[in-house]
Amino acid sequence: MAELISVIVTTYNREDALDAVLRSLAAQSDGDFEVVVADDGSAPATRELITAWKAKLPCGVEHVWHEDKGFRAAEIRNRAVLAAEGGYCVFLDGDCIVRPDFVATHRRLAEPGCFVTGNRVLLSPGLTRKVLIEKLRPERWGISEWSGQRLSGGVNRLSAILRLPLGPLRRLRSKAWRGARSCNLAIWRGDLDRVDGFDAAYTGWGKEDSDIIVRLMHAGLRRKDGIFATGVLHLWHPEADRSMLSGNEDRLSAIVAGDHIRAQRGLSALTSPAGAAA
Repeated sequence: MAELISVIVTTYNREDALDAVLRSLAAQSDGDFEVVVADDGSAPATRELITAWKAKLPCGVEHVWHEDKGFRAAEIRNRAVLAAEGGYCVFLDGDCIVRPDFVATHRRLAEPGCFVTGNRVLLSPGLTRKVLIEKLRPERWGISEWSGQRLSGGVNRLSAILRLPLGPLRRLRSKAWRGARSCNLAIWRGDLDRVDGFDAAYTGWGKEDSDIIVRLMHAGLRRKDGIFATGVLHLWHPEADRSMLSGNEDRLSAIVAGDHIRAQRGLSALTSPAGAAA
């Protein structure tokens, strides 16, 4: 695949974690990608950090921001997609450090008619603090370091660290929407246009990523697993406010039971005069 890849990094007021993520992206073995930071209303410190990284990252960096009106991850991801220039979009959270072959592996796994779902290893609060304060580079650790962290409780699993050539086994869950997360998710830009992107009707934390997976499947796309290949290192953070989760779950249940393909408030809502000005 010769397409430019757009890595879309979602963030909100967590400069130390975003700094570690951008550092890991700066060291990719495949340099044919751009970074678009989807900023869900952060304070000016995030913009200052991104400006500093623009001079250090070998790839292009774009900062897309909207006003802080609560958790609006779906909408800011859509704004970032509209600003992106790549034909293939890899969505990544701003607290998920990637290993040096992350972009190269997603490029290798990309396949027409499929979206790719990756997995993650969760770092403990203690290891997260150590990584951020001491500016450690866990993306470069080998299996011996990770095994030690697993034994000491620094991480919750090793499966996201291991590499296995699964071949056709990557399609075993081709019609399963559960378990896929937007912290490590790759979708062709044309397929995003087809389903009209993420649905900004989901407000507050939860289920907007499951929604787009279900709608992609309604559109005929199939899931391809990036497990044992694209695992990211997820820094610990406090649990998000889940007060809107019940309503989001109800909305998702209706999408699962139906056949809707396009988002209620997706990419096209932002290209209208009212949406562009919001």
